[in-house]
Amino acid sequence: MNRRTFLKLASMVAGSVAVSGCTPVYNRLAQLGSPAIGGEVVSMTPRDFIALSRLTYGVRTDERTRVAEIGLAGWVEEQLSPDALEDTAAYLRVRRFETLPMAANELRDWQPAPLIHELQAATLVRQLYSRRQLYEVIVEFWSDHFNISVEKEPCWFLKTVDDREVIRKHALGNFGDLLMASAKSPAMLIYLDNQANEKSHPNENYARELLELHTLGVDGGYSQQDVMELARCLTGWSVKDHFWYGDFTFKEELHDTGTKVVSGHKIHPNGQREAEEIIERLAVDPRTAQFLAKKAVRRFLGDAPQVELVSRAATAFLQTKGDIPAMMRVILLDGVANSNYPLLPKYKRPLNFVTTALRSLNAEVSHPDALIEKVLVRMGQVPFIWAMPNGYPDDNDFWGNNLLPRWQFAYELMQGEIDGVTVDSSALATGMNDLDPAALFDRLMFTLLGTPVPEAGKQVILESLYPDTQNDPAALAAILATGLMASPAFQWR
Repeated sequence: MNRRTFLKLASMVAGSVAVSGCTPVYNRLAQLGSPAIGGEVVSMTPRDFIALSRLTYGVRTDERTRVAEIGLAGWVEEQLSPDALEDTAAYLRVRRFETLPMAANELRDWQPAPLIHELQAATLVRQLYSRRQLYEVIVEFWSDHFNISVEKEPCWFLKTVDDREVIRKHALGNFGDLLMASAKSPAMLIYLDNQANEKSHPNENYARELLELHTLGVDGGYSQQDVMELARCLTGWSVKDHFWYGDFTFKEELHDTGTKVVSGHKIHPNGQREAEEIIERLAVDPRTAQFLAKKAVRRFLGDAPQVELVSRAATAFLQTKGDIPAMMRVILLDGVANSNYPLLPKYKRPLNFVTTALRSLNAEVSHPDALIEKVLVRMGQVPFIWAMPNGYPDDNDFWGNNLLPRWQFAYELMQGEIDGVTVDSSALATGMNDLDPAALFDRLMFTLLGTPVPEAGKQVILESLYPDTQNDPAALAAILATGLMASPAFQWR
């Protein structure tokens, strides 16, 4: 951006700081009627707006309207049954990605770059256009939990199958099914080196992460001996390298047939069934329930999860033998939708920052190439390339220092400089017979932040911008939206 534009934007952001400080406006909102783009007025409470920002990839008018009709609890219940939600628009946009339904044996014939791009692009398109917003949020949660980087050979094609058959298939099912599917996922086995785990040279990588990251947690009370014994149970769990290349297989000749003891349980020689027995136990272990519940509460309510809510979510998980919707209902209905529990500020991760801007402003994304290859690369969160098995971080401190690429994105978006992405700036003022800068500002505030701005702060901002845009509603809308996206308040959800 040129110096003059940068100074304008800096002035805008300074005004926003004066209005909101350097923290979200969580505790200052009154009940509001929100004039969204196009002029509709949708009444919703500030907490509902904040909650929806946690449960979607950006609050659009249709989510506001639906919550106004059936309440936030009703919306959550509706979203927890995603197959019942009509989603044709997203389906039509995604079906052009021809590799998504292919088997591993077919995918291996592709070149890595276009295949990886299709998986990443489909993920972003679903987040932007699917009506099944909560499902997509939970899919991302499990994708982080069972992280696999496509940059490890040959995960670049195996992850497409893992995404379809493991994460998306079981995201709102039973955790035991999800865990077992992940354990037999060729992408996971290769990513964590279990194809190299055989009786003469045991490899502990997958066994360790199965305990530390996927089930019990780092403080789950297991020992190094447990890791070694579990690795012995997992010897021979591998991937086909001939016919039906890339499918799971158990290579009995590589399996350690001795007796093992894992966490006090004696495992008698029983081939593939040995590890399956342990995985089934781990899926319903109280330590697993506690670990998963705490992680989910942290994702949806904030970085300091409520102990009592975590306990109740874990109890629901155990009582239903690992039913994910049962755990999520406690977290979302008794937690997020319940004013007795505070929604602590969550700093938007880059992907959520981008999708929130695009969805809020009704952006049209004809192809997401530039969003992935330029915008998200600059910000540091491209889907499926986090190298470590713990998934992209979910804490405020990690992402708090990448403001400059966010400013750059906001400017490029509103200037039409992102290939394949269009925001109609003139549509932001639709329905206003005469240009009213203050009213336009209010509309964009409601649209992007869900909150009004005090008059004093509003004037600071408008006086710095209006003289150069008073005869051009689209230009004023563009610079106001740019500044709001760059403001401190928009960095939080």
